[in-house]
Amino acid sequence: MSVSHTLGFPRIGNKRQLKFAVEAYWQGKITQQQLLEEGQQVRASNWQTQQQAGLDYIPVGDFAWYDHVLNHSLMFGAIPERFGDASATDIDTLFRMARGQAPSGQPAAACEMTKWFNTNYHYIVPELKKNQTFKLDSTLLLAEVKEALALGLKTKPVLLGPLTWLWLGKIKGEDFDKLSLLDDLVPLYASVLSQLSDLGIEWVQIDEPILSLDLPPSWQQAFEGTYNKLQAHPIKTLLTTYYGPLGDNLGLAVNLPVDGLHVDLVEGKEEITPLLDRLPRYKVLSAGVVNGRNIWRADLTRLTDTLATVRERLEDRLWVSSSCSLLHSPVDLDSESDINHQTRSWLAFAKQKCTEIAVLTRNINGTATAADKAALTDSDLAVASKAASSLIHKPAVQGRVSALTESMTYRATPFKTRKPLQKEKLDLPLYPTTTIGSFPQTADIRRTRRQFKKGEISLQSYETAMEKEIQTVLQHQEALGLDVLVHGEPERNDMVEYFGEQLDGFLFTGFGWVQSYGSRCVKPPIILGDIERPAPMTVKWSQFAQQQTSKPVKGMLTGPVTILRWSFPREDIDQSQSCLQLALALRDEVVDLESAGIDIIQIDEPAIREGLPLRKKDWATYLDWAVKSFRVSAGGVKDSTQIHTHMCYSDFNEIIEYIAAMDADVISIEASRSDMELLNAFEQFHYPNDIGPGVYDIHSPNVPESSSITTLMQKAAEHLPPEQLWVNPDCGLKTRSWPEVDAALKNMVAAAKTLRSCS
Repeated sequence: MSVSHTLGFPRIGNKRQLKFAVEAYWQGKITQQQLLEEGQQVRASNWQTQQQAGLDYIPVGDFAWYDHVLNHSLMFGAIPERFGDASATDIDTLFRMARGQAPSGQPAAACEMTKWFNTNYHYIVPELKKNQTFKLDSTLLLAEVKEALALGLKTKPVLLGPLTWLWLGKIKGEDFDKLSLLDDLVPLYASVLSQLSDLGIEWVQIDEPILSLDLPPSWQQAFEGTYNKLQAHPIKTLLTTYYGPLGDNLGLAVNLPVDGLHVDLVEGKEEITPLLDRLPRYKVLSAGVVNGRNIWRADLTRLTDTLATVRERLEDRLWVSSSCSLLHSPVDLDSESDINHQTRSWLAFAKQKCTEIAVLTRNINGTATAADKAALTDSDLAVASKAASSLIHKPAVQGRVSALTESMTYRATPFKTRKPLQKEKLDLPLYPTTTIGSFPQTADIRRTRRQFKKGEISLQSYETAMEKEIQTVLQHQEALGLDVLVHGEPERNDMVEYFGEQLDGFLFTGFGWVQSYGSRCVKPPIILGDIERPAPMTVKWSQFAQQQTSKPVKGMLTGPVTILRWSFPREDIDQSQSCLQLALALRDEVVDLESAGIDIIQIDEPAIREGLPLRKKDWATYLDWAVKSFRVSAGGVKDSTQIHTHMCYSDFNEIIEYIAAMDADVISIEASRSDMELLNAFEQFHYPNDIGPGVYDIHSPNVPESSSITTLMQKAAEHLPPEQLWVNPDCGLKTRSWPEVDAALKNMVAAAKTLRSCS
């Protein structure tokens, strides 16, 4: 019989229980024991959901208090010295590494955080040093496995593979070859496999998603030696890859000494024939056919036919699964009571995807029930109704994209011509200070928005409350002495959802939360059809804010690429078309903001780097339409209007020419966690426009000293002339408290004044 399983399940809980418990622990509202008990309940619920869906194997070890990469760093004792004893693999050490602070232990600079492959999930980057020593502590993993076994579950523990963990790590201090650490790391994996085997585990899942990347020959060669060493144990290993096709790593992957290979047949569906031709006869193939990264219902009839053909070749060596972990999917569609029946029939969240996998498996095994056959019928009806729906296609929107001209994709003149005009108009000092956009979202703000959405307060009461908050935020900034202000975005629930709610072509959920990092969850909108802007979205709030002060107030928008990347996209058209539709809608907003007297407009694009295809041969195609979309959104304004953009947690070295081609007058980036190392790319490229390297980490509650900010900016000035530099935090301040924000910004402004006095 074929086997059903997933690579992982959302860890946040169906009502974000884990998020709230973790944050309560950080705030001292619950004890560590209460936190541990909540985590245990979330895990048990997740396992039960998958078991009830009919899956044969339940993944264990996919749970994390903050991030699964960080879990492995702790398990191997890869704890930087600033966090204390490397053997202290407790939960507070984990939190200090992730956010710089925990209920116990001394605060320290948090580890770097960056995007997980081409997703909006973030991981804590392992820090590696020459002659790194490792020490295994698998207590947490083994405890979770024992929990699952005690519940009578057929478990499949999950490990992040040794080569992927090393690849994701960053060298600190003296340079060296990371692969030199492999010989010391592999025995730890071997020990974990032995420990799991002693518990009676039959299969272990080892994730090696770097097999979907362009790997240097030395890394390709390292795979064979590593897995030769690990095969000596009686436990069976399922090697998993995802997020893309194997490409030139296909031959390597199929011949590795493992018992099974999982492949992403959503992103790499064209590889099924060569996989079947080259897979050894003893090896299991796990087919990832249900999309783990999107929310659309699977076409069960089509997939059943595909899998039946594969099963003819493999017989019982075929497993059925999601393309990747369901970490990127909301938990349960059953929570959505406000989506109409027809549209709801087009969707599947993590719980429903588990059922789809089980139904597909029983169908190809010949054990389908009446309910399984009904599920195929329902799937056929959903596919047909979606294809015929008038909600999807709008000829006027498609026509506007077709009518785009070359002149609409550029500013009228180059930056060197625009800069003096903007300088004269704005009259800003050297090292101008600003923030990225959002300010603390207090419980009162969230309550007011919630009451308005439920109809419990009037529009007038809601707007009065938001205007009062905007005035408060502006007063804070003026008192602190910031040069360019923001209105604080109290009216916005999320930087993508807010815009999607005002654009035609989007669908929204009430509980479609997914984890972005740590306790930070987002609720991505769903791009249902063609996109257009029926009315201005931000002009009223920006205009009100500008009327309250003589200082410039930035208009704040989320860019087209980020709205696309942080939404669940359509699958019936190329994503470039949705992006250009968004760009035109935002272009209208930008022009309206300028007409309303807003002289600085920020179009945030934090997601542009994460959208890169995994293979470099595909980069240019993506970057061409991504950069074009940004320029379309910004291209309708006068030379004297200053366009800003913001990007965070990205490595810009390999795409710096495209960043420059976006032609934003000012770009702000995350640079504090990397100690300004990210500026190397801008210096070497001779980046021509202005840049604000983030001077402190807003994801940590630690308040930076003015001296540390001054030092960071002095490092920045070693890379770029002071005339190009702005001073700002590395991201928005939405998740921070007012005392933290006031203290940090006070020190930031003081640092800017020090820098000016020294220039």
